[in-house]
Amino acid sequence: MKSPKVLVLRAPGINCERETLHAFARAGGAPEFVHIRQLLAQPDRLDGFQALAVPGGFAYGDDISSGRVLAQEMKHRLGERLLRFVDRGGLVLGICNGFQVLVRLGLLPCTRHRLEEQVTLTHNLSNHYECRWVTLRTTKSRCVFLPAGLALRWPAAHGEGRLIARDGSLQRLLLDEGYAALLYVDERGQPTERYPQNPNGSPLGFAGLTNQNGRVLGMMPHPDRSYLPTHMPDWRRLLLERGSLPEDGDGMVVFRELVRAAAAEA
Repeated sequence: MKSPKVLVLRAPGINCERETLHAFARAGGAPEFVHIRQLLAQPDRLDGFQALAVPGGFAYGDDISSGRVLAQEMKHRLGERLLRFVDRGGLVLGICNGFQVLVRLGLLPCTRHRLEEQVTLTHNLSNHYECRWVTLRTTKSRCVFLPAGLALRWPAAHGEGRLIARDGSLQRLLLDEGYAALLYVDERGQPTERYPQNPNGSPLGFAGLTNQNGRVLGMMPHPDRSYLPTHMPDWRRLLLERGSLPEDGDGMVVFRELVRAAAAEA
């Protein structure tokens, strides 16, 4: 089976692209760096890929607000093409700053099939940058490549991660209708708004969203910083106790499942 091609976007300030590319390659994909300037100059390049990844970092220095400048560039010069890319079966992943870009672009949650900013990612309730490991649970969501019922530990690293719907009734609808793909959970595995298990205070414990057809996924915590077994905080203890390590860290499931889904439809 031919390896699906993954466009790993580069832009000024993005700084997690190497980890993202390596994770996709390790999952069996064929990732390739494409700079935003190259993509804007040749939008047709997107048609040669089965997936698009927007990595984490601080795109354009997070000027104005996190991800805003890159989102506006993409919306006004690639917007309809991105909608067509998803409609034809393309998959999209946004991690941390990449999630902020997809939200401000309007590609998430995109409940009305048009690029409209329906939710926002605003400042953490702690009023400072949070960098800590969190526990997540995947839900039975619309996402076509993220299995439900997984308990995952990923690191979070962000200052603007509190997900708020612009329409008050939308927050609950996103949960009830399967758009909330990842939730922060407490020690009992229950969704939580409590700090520090929920590092930003997102209502209902939202940590990630998918879109209407389930082909776009974004999350604030970093699977790209937890995809190797030695990324996990307890890897030394596991090695001493078991004499070996698992093949993957907790974050690798996202990359493997996305590549598997893309390959199945290639």
